[in-house]
Amino acid sequence: MHVMHILKIISLAVLLLTATGINADVPKPKPIHGEGQCVEPEDDMKRNHMEYILHQRDETMQKGIRTSKHSFKQCVSCHAVKDDNGEYVRIDDPSNKHFCATCHEFAAVSIDCFQCHADTPRSTDKHELRVNK
Repeated sequence: MHVMHILKIISLAVLLLTATGINADVPKPKPIHGEGQCVEPEDDMKRNHMEYILHQRDETMQKGIRTSKHSFKQCVSCHAVKDDNGEYVRIDDPSNKHFCATCHEFAAVSIDCFQCHADTPRSTDKHELRVNK
């Protein structure tokens, strides 16, 4: 009975070590960063960007306070990625090069922001589009 218990422990240890080795080789996403300094440290933004976006939304929509520090428009403008033809990559691009899609696809987290908001900087401000046409 004692030998069977030891064999079970060894088998479990081998299984865990093998699984850990497999997971270590999974490539992490490497999103393209915007130009210049981000408004918050990178580790903070990875964990809390949604909180900043929701807070900014509440400040703007409920209190009428508009700032650019955590505005969604600023995020999209700074982190926009262009393809080989110089066109902005869209959120539904199959290459997953859109800044948001890079990590959200890896983490299997859906993005519903772009159902209403533009996913490229050239179309984030309707007023600018009307003026420039």
